[in-house]
Amino acid sequence: MSAKLSSQLQSLLYARLRRKHLRLGRRGERAAAYKLQQLGLEILCRNYRSGHYEIDIVARDEEVLCFVEVKTRRYKPGTRPAEAVNAEKKRHIIRAARRYMRDIGNFKLKQRFDIVEVTSLKYGRLSVKYTKNAFRPKTPNHRY
Repeated sequence: MSAKLSSQLQSLLYARLRRKHLRLGRRGERAAAYKLQQLGLEILCRNYRSGHYEIDIVARDEEVLCFVEVKTRRYKPGTRPAEAVNAEKKRHIIRAARRYMRDIGNFKLKQRFDIVEVTSLKYGRLSVKYTKNAFRPKTPNHRY
């Protein structure tokens, strides 16, 4: 097989796997939004973007504004989707939240940072785990 043909096949395979991965992520975000609604949260915004920062879901839980990171993964023993939310990712979410607050012009609302873990199980089933107050800014007025 020529190197060019091999490269083309690799590109096609990568593109197919990427599409499958993105479909799973979108499915996970839909499942997360549904779970939050079942728990009584009001979904205000999905996939808020400001520059290269993003918040998967912005929701309201009574008088608290919730910034929710959704992590979707295929089941793998000994791992959790939330492990992918490292310190850098948390800083990005907090920066995006600050920009969201600036955009709506209300810095006085109480805020919370939550994580929804979605795990893809056998036969297309999903496991959804919601963690309130999964992380916090170092200080309330800390600039990121």
